[in-house]
Amino acid sequence: MVGAGVVGAAVFREAVLSGLSAVLIERGPDILEGASKANSAILHTGFDCKPATLEHTLVQQGHARYCSVHQRLGLPLLRVGATLVAWNNDDLASLDTIARTASRNGVPLTRLDRAALVAREPNLGPSALGALVVENESVIDPWSAPLAYVSQAVANGGVLLRSTAVTDARFADGSWTIGTNPSTIRARVVINCAGLQGDLVEAIARPSPFTIRPRKGQFIVYDKSAHGLVSSIILPVPTPVTKGVVITRTAFGNLLLGPTAEPQDDRDNATLTQGELQALIRAGEKILPDLAHHDITAAYAGLRPATEHADYQIEALAARHWITVGGIRSTGLTAALGISAHVMALYEDTFGPLRPLPDPLWPTVPNLTQALPRSASRPGRSPIVCHCEAVTQSDIAAALDDPLVPAGSIGGLRRRTRCMMGRCQGFYCTRRVVELACGRLPGLEAASHDA
Repeated sequence: MVGAGVVGAAVFREAVLSGLSAVLIERGPDILEGASKANSAILHTGFDCKPATLEHTLVQQGHARYCSVHQRLGLPLLRVGATLVAWNNDDLASLDTIARTASRNGVPLTRLDRAALVAREPNLGPSALGALVVENESVIDPWSAPLAYVSQAVANGGVLLRSTAVTDARFADGSWTIGTNPSTIRARVVINCAGLQGDLVEAIARPSPFTIRPRKGQFIVYDKSAHGLVSSIILPVPTPVTKGVVITRTAFGNLLLGPTAEPQDDRDNATLTQGELQALIRAGEKILPDLAHHDITAAYAGLRPATEHADYQIEALAARHWITVGGIRSTGLTAALGISAHVMALYEDTFGPLRPLPDPLWPTVPNLTQALPRSASRPGRSPIVCHCEAVTQSDIAAALDDPLVPAGSIGGLRRRTRCMMGRCQGFYCTRRVVELACGRLPGLEAASHDA
């Protein structure tokens, strides 16, 4: 399969556990180098999905499957709930429609008037008029989940190939010969999970039925002092184009504001823009006025693989020995495990029976969340490298030496440990991190001498 974002990671895991000999190809030096590295880290219930769509079905299945496996993989689940807030009379009139959609989707909501809303979230701006409460919306660690999926696949015999770009492909006699920059791979079935490159990869098999038009989302991360300003995820009334600006606690003890929704043509670069960030800050301070008194730790931008279609684009092409998994937008983190089960059902229906592993291995990933103990708090710990995020030297070493999926880039090392992600954004710890990673990650040999 092609593409090691969160969806590709989940499909890789499912394929291996289903008994297939699976290879995951990723053009970047590590997993999550594309769209999946930047999102809001919310595990959605699917309450506002359009009923009877594939997205609705797979979001709800993905939510349920994450809840069923997260403890065995060492993954967090912070059930903070969500408060969908009406800020004007039009929003207030929309709450009944949203509640009816949620009811059809099997998700119960509770209606709050202004007094009840203020009691629940006292720091909201004065224009908040009412709300709906979604109890089962949750916050997770967006990077450890796909790492756990890939790790379990590799532990059970899957092969991960990073820094491996598809250069050409040929289908003959019921199998694919895929040319990559280092080698050639033979495959009976190809699964396209290429995200932002999905339509380009799809063109290998057929004229693509969808076109990726990246949608950029910019986010702002507030200092840990802002974490207590809300007790739940604060959602706006969504529009047909976007779920709107969200304020949520993160699993790492910060407060997150975003995203924006900006179409662009560039598939690889999500740049920060001053005007949009300032508008985002103003929007955040309207929602939570006290944000004006808290420092901003970081800002980042990510791209979502939007298409001209409102729903996911997932299908099996029997004659081409190909499965398409495209157009997975912001709900992909939640839906990933639902998508993976759906893809394997398509595989079995189209290409033959599966033979699930009878007793698979269940490796766990290190905890990165603020709510649970980490190595920095243990007696006899190694020296702390990143004081902002309490990352120890042993944390860095474990990520670099991981026998299953070691860090393949400096970004991958950050996502596995939280180093350089704190208040100083690496000002104090970058030199030591580079020294520890010197010779282990691409491009750091020379950088270590100049750090």
